[in-house]
Amino acid sequence: MSHPHALATLSATQLLAGYRDSRFTPRDVIEDTIAALQRTDTLCGIVVTELFATAREAADQATAAWRSGNPTGRLLGVPITVKDLVYVAGVPYRAGAPTTEGFVAPADAAVVDRAKREGAIVTCKTSTCESGYKLTADSKVTGLTRNPWRTDRTSGGSSGGAAAGVAAGCGPLAIGTDGVGSIRVPSSFCGVVGFKPTFGLVPRSPGFAPPSWASLAHTGPIARTVADAALLLEVIAGYDVRDAASLPQPPRSFSVAAAPLHGVRIAASPDLGFAAVAPDVRAAFARATDILVSLGATVAQDHPDLDPRTLEHTLRPIAFTEQAAAAAARDAASLELSEPEYAATIARGRDYRGTDYIEATYRRGELRGKFVDLFKRTDALITPTVAVTAFGAGKIGVDEIDGQAIDPHLGWSPFSWPINLAGVPACTLPCGFDADGLPIGLQIVAPWLDEPTIFRIASAFEAAAPWAEKWPSLAV
Repeated sequence: MSHPHALATLSATQLLAGYRDSRFTPRDVIEDTIAALQRTDTLCGIVVTELFATAREAADQATAAWRSGNPTGRLLGVPITVKDLVYVAGVPYRAGAPTTEGFVAPADAAVVDRAKREGAIVTCKTSTCESGYKLTADSKVTGLTRNPWRTDRTSGGSSGGAAAGVAAGCGPLAIGTDGVGSIRVPSSFCGVVGFKPTFGLVPRSPGFAPPSWASLAHTGPIARTVADAALLLEVIAGYDVRDAASLPQPPRSFSVAAAPLHGVRIAASPDLGFAAVAPDVRAAFARATDILVSLGATVAQDHPDLDPRTLEHTLRPIAFTEQAAAAAARDAASLELSEPEYAATIARGRDYRGTDYIEATYRRGELRGKFVDLFKRTDALITPTVAVTAFGAGKIGVDEIDGQAIDPHLGWSPFSWPINLAGVPACTLPCGFDADGLPIGLQIVAPWLDEPTIFRIASAFEAAAPWAEKWPSLAV
């Protein structure tokens, strides 16, 4: 079946090649992308604020630049969406919250500024849950965000609108954020590439407000292909003094040439030694492991030996306290406007003592040490990205996996939040489908600032098991 918006489905690298060869123009692409966004938004609820008028103006300018024979900008004329937890100057900032109506972002976030400077065209702000507090993108502001593979299922979140838009062919690139898995979970559920870089590699300011998940949150790319994720990460990475966590790293470039993996040591863990995992996910992970072995990698069963109580005694005191701090100015009447689960999260965060938070940071240091030890033995760690596939739209999560009771808020994402605690880089790639035709993700984790190893493994896997031509039925 052909896609109704063929230009909107092209990768960023394909778009740039098409502009270079004068096969189509940025204005052609933006019109196609706007039509795709409108169609997908009707079915999936992904757009918070549309920026179509300014996108058309920017597309006309990019078209003229390409026709001049002297185009400048690594993303000139490429559409991009921005999650609504990230500032775009002069654009309403809702952040999934009922209390933000009327607030307009006073400046571009550094990542948006960098993307614009390279010629990217922002088409819309995409849906998220309030303050990014959960791993779906549902909110009282925008309603449910649905999965383009099956609209009765969730997109995941909290970068759910971003991932669903890329999956449905609404342009090749999106900017998301990830505090406990919010780039990787929806990318896994929607069958696209999501990359959480090393903590501090990509700046979050200005506009990292509210600073929920303050010591956990990363900004990064969502894309359909590994090459596109690398291209966007190259553009948005780099030091910014406005973010206290920003690392003074020079500009970086990443190779995405597919090559054998001889000499690469990979630790593989289907469950990190403690997690409940759905059978279809385990099976897909096993197949992905076999593919990496066939590519020449040395794969051994290994993991960082995390304490099964880490969710309760390390993550929650940190994450929920930081969420509560971000909502410090809100009283009981204000919190009644929010979802009950969000209010409960804030209440739980306010109940922790300062000593609870500091003790949890000590345990976090021990967890980091376990990753240090792991990466003395291996070059990368692979796991499933999420323990389940997309569950019903409107749910906060699942409370059981394969007969085992789990925490419905975060227990079904045991592979994502430990990576945020450690601050190491991680990427999710599509690696198969479950019995219902829903995507399954493979997570690749590497040591701090070793994004190149992730891209090496991801590029080889993508070439061996390509996914970019597989589209959800909604998109065709």
